[in-house]
Amino acid sequence: MRERAVTAGRPAAPRYGTGTLADLAASLLAAVGVPGAANALDLPERPRACLLLIDGLGWELLRAHEADAPFLASLAAEGRVLSAGFPATTATSLASLGTGLPPGEHGLVGIQFAVPGVEGLLQCLRWRAEDADPAVVQPRPTVYERAAAAGVSTGYVASGAYRGSGLSLATARGADYVPGDSLGQLVAEAGRVLAGADRAYVTVYHSDLDSTGHRFGAGSPHWRHQLRFADLLAERLADVLPPGTSMYVTADHGMVNPTRHVDADRVPALCEGVAELGGEPRARHVYALPGAAADVLAAWRETLAGEAWVVTREEAVDAGWFGPVAPQVLPRVGDVVAVPNADLAIVARETEPLMSSLVGMHGSLTPAEQLVPLLAVHRE
Repeated sequence: MRERAVTAGRPAAPRYGTGTLADLAASLLAAVGVPGAANALDLPERPRACLLLIDGLGWELLRAHEADAPFLASLAAEGRVLSAGFPATTATSLASLGTGLPPGEHGLVGIQFAVPGVEGLLQCLRWRAEDADPAVVQPRPTVYERAAAAGVSTGYVASGAYRGSGLSLATARGADYVPGDSLGQLVAEAGRVLAGADRAYVTVYHSDLDSTGHRFGAGSPHWRHQLRFADLLAERLADVLPPGTSMYVTADHGMVNPTRHVDADRVPALCEGVAELGGEPRARHVYALPGAAADVLAAWRETLAGEAWVVTREEAVDAGWFGPVAPQVLPRVGDVVAVPNADLAIVARETEPLMSSLVGMHGSLTPAEQLVPLLAVHRE
């Protein structure tokens, strides 16, 4: 098959070291006085920090729907913009926020990816700790472990359903996990944990905006109503902050609603030579059979020409998409990495029926998926 050049206009890599979610986590550590943490974002020093993570609240979506989020919009006027990191997906971003490291160092390089020694692909959202040890898959110290070692109380307030999952243990170990299964519980528990210590680092995680966007589409009436609840959560949380607390609001990624789907299970050119298809529809890891990587690359470039950046593992790493990549993480990246940059989703309806049926999606390097807000409230 004739090989075409990689899609023109390659994307800029996320701004690792100066403006990503990993830099936010490290800066928060520095702000509460943890030694050795780099404050790249120059956050003000406070004895307590609260991070509200609203899953799926991309910067472009927030600015386009300010009427549905008046409190967040008022903060956005003086807010900043960060890059999520690649891929722009929950598992990767939670790990960046949980370690203060880029994906190439913490190793959670997507929603599903190959891990040497683990059978099949590791699916982060269905990760059972007994199937793959979280401390082996992600061995780097978390921000909560580092904070606790420095005498800072830590808390992670989120749905009880995530407690004990492989993903939670990989990204939030060391934190006091506090279940919060309603908006009222999230606010009350976060306020209690913050007020209960002289120095504290607390994360509040809420996923409903993302799940609503996946099912009904970002910007849909359902999504806009859910945004109003997220706005209320942020406002109420700001009301309960004890003195000496800074609250920061951010997201793990944005979201788009692609209408053109290419089914990798049914297009012969996208199947031949492929051992495993990882990632998700907007950021694919393609693992080739032995000796087939060059042919797989050529076929995927030919088939997706003009609609996706299709690169080799080495090209993705050299371009800085994952930040610095540790040797043990390198095999987790696909032999081929395919990233739609147009109105396209690379689905797999037979092997991934649920993921392929989603309306809202994310993962790519486009601004709509990469850019997330950094909003702040400071209680003196």
